[in-house]
Amino acid sequence: MDVYEAVTSRRAVRGFTDQRVPREVLERVLSGAAWAPSGSNLQPWHAYVLTGAPLAELKKHAGERIAAGDPWDEPEYEQYPPALKPPYHERRSAFGHERYSALGIAREDWEARQRAAAANWDCFGAPAALFCYIDRDLGRPQWSDVGMYLQTVMLLLRTEGLHSCTQMAWAKYRKTVAEILSPPDELILFCGMSIGYEDATVGYTRTGRAPLDETITFVED
Repeated sequence: MDVYEAVTSRRAVRGFTDQRVPREVLERVLSGAAWAPSGSNLQPWHAYVLTGAPLAELKKHAGERIAAGDPWDEPEYEQYPPALKPPYHERRSAFGHERYSALGIAREDWEARQRAAAANWDCFGAPAALFCYIDRDLGRPQWSDVGMYLQTVMLLLRTEGLHSCTQMAWAKYRKTVAEILSPPDELILFCGMSIGYEDATVGYTRTGRAPLDETITFVED
């Protein structure tokens, strides 16, 4: 698989089989991703990988919180601005419409939407998950570096025939994640990432991308 194919075939998969992901594959991917760029080579990512019983325990605890109606943990960072301006608001709305339409969920069916969202905290059935933290003392450029690291992980997973889904949703249950991982206090949970083999029986609609002239400006002779 060349780089272009890895980029264009990568997407947020929300349905995985329970097929085990070999430890040696995960180590190979993460060893390669360590070469992701970062300013002054700070390498500001701190990742934990869960499989097997620890991941099952995390899913169980998260599911218990959902069933009990526990409120989300207080945020440690703002996932989206309170009021998204155009064109970002429109793009987010279009994504939501496409996502729930693919699941056959009507806009007004709030309970079904909540059930679909709850699948986040089961990692969509994935047998492996990565949780990415960053030191709370670092700044925006280092958060950008973490994004490049995660993208590198996802592209290398594609070369191994694996899929993934990054999930800021896990930050909403960060205390539950911390109960399993016991991260140092100086770290903030940025996101989780579900990892595994795609369940081809789960339907989806691939979200589109803006035309090049909406996001790119060429300055030429």
